[in-house]
Amino acid sequence: MTRRSTGLTAEIRELLIQRSLARRLRTAAEPPPAMPAAPAAGPASVPDANCRFDLHPGYLQLRIINEGAARLGIANPYFHQHEGVVGATTRIGGRPFVNFGSYNYLGLSGHPEVSAAACRAIDEYGTSASASRITSGERPVHRELERELAAAYEVDDAVAMVSGHATNVTTIGHLFGPRDLVVHDALVHNSALQGIQLSGAKRMAFPHNDWAALDALLATHRRGFERALVVIEGLYGMDGDYPDLPRFVEVKRRHRAFLMVDEAHSFGVMGAHGLGIREHFGLAGGDVDIWMGTLSKTLAGCGGYIAGEAALVEHLRCLAPGFLYSVGMPPPLAAASLAALRLMRREPWRVRQLHERGARFLALAKAAGVDTGLSAGIAIVPALAGGSLRAARLSAALFERGINVQPILYPGVPEKAARLRFFLAYDHDEAQLAGTVDALAEELARL
Repeated sequence: MTRRSTGLTAEIRELLIQRSLARRLRTAAEPPPAMPAAPAAGPASVPDANCRFDLHPGYLQLRIINEGAARLGIANPYFHQHEGVVGATTRIGGRPFVNFGSYNYLGLSGHPEVSAAACRAIDEYGTSASASRITSGERPVHRELERELAAAYEVDDAVAMVSGHATNVTTIGHLFGPRDLVVHDALVHNSALQGIQLSGAKRMAFPHNDWAALDALLATHRRGFERALVVIEGLYGMDGDYPDLPRFVEVKRRHRAFLMVDEAHSFGVMGAHGLGIREHFGLAGGDVDIWMGTLSKTLAGCGGYIAGEAALVEHLRCLAPGFLYSVGMPPPLAAASLAALRLMRREPWRVRQLHERGARFLALAKAAGVDTGLSAGIAIVPALAGGSLRAARLSAALFERGINVQPILYPGVPEKAARLRFFLAYDHDEAQLAGTVDALAEELARL
């Protein structure tokens, strides 16, 4: 017991040393404080740190972290090369693993029907749209997908884009500007933050899932701006919890604000038929102004979409830079997502089984004393480790035991909230769930 405590102290000391060194190198790489203007001395006066990527402060920090981890015997837990279709199980380096690192919640990526749809689209349209959709990149499969997405949300229309991250960036960045206010959950995704920054709007955050705090914030600040947007998520990817959406709808109506819900993780996962947080709460599609989602998770493709009223979608389709100036989604991917959407709606048992697996894993983890944070146990269950070094070592120990689960480290989350993040799939079986929790509890006890 004493040795374990001493070792942990040494690890923390090493981490602090590395961070201190990172700050020193970052400071050394920065140019000196601005001085009174002097005659230009030519290119030779530009410091190396300002014209070399290997001296960029971000890269120096990355090197220090990697070298420090190597000295502590921690292998890089990222960029493993998976062999074959990834779902509840996978193969890495020829070894089989129980897999908790995939968004393939319903097993639709790799499903024969989905793969066949992609193959037919390749034969008919090729592998690329070869142009932006407004010029020569439009294909019937794009509009079919958008119509069925709109029908799933019971709204007028939808528009599909080539990147989920870029969908948030271009939608928020284009629709809002310096005279507007964007208020967001403190844990909202980076893509939304990037979009707010691009827009130039005033940005304010409210505590996670706290609709009352949002209400108070809008009561104080809403009148000082033209448009106001509230951004939340349907299912939070780091914590596996969700907002009380009806309350947020009430607040946005009271303050005449727009409400945007990012359903990257919740569509295909929440609700009896996988139709997302709207179905979970029994709300109408029009209760939310901007529905955003991704095609790269449950829907087995790649890209993002916006669904809502006709004026919103037409505006984005014709003027949003991330759509207007980008190549159209590859037809095979659009066809795959369309097939996955139809399959999900035809076979709701997949969603029910996912709910059962998630609830079972959460119950087992809690019974074993694992800190699962805020998780509702729908498809995402974190295991809080208490620090980045502990999370990295825990991930490595489980990997050695044939379990693939990635750590989430600082600065992705606060240092004390570093964790492993378990993504559940509908076809994880009881033995896989119970065996993983047993291994997790044993390795946590060893740290």
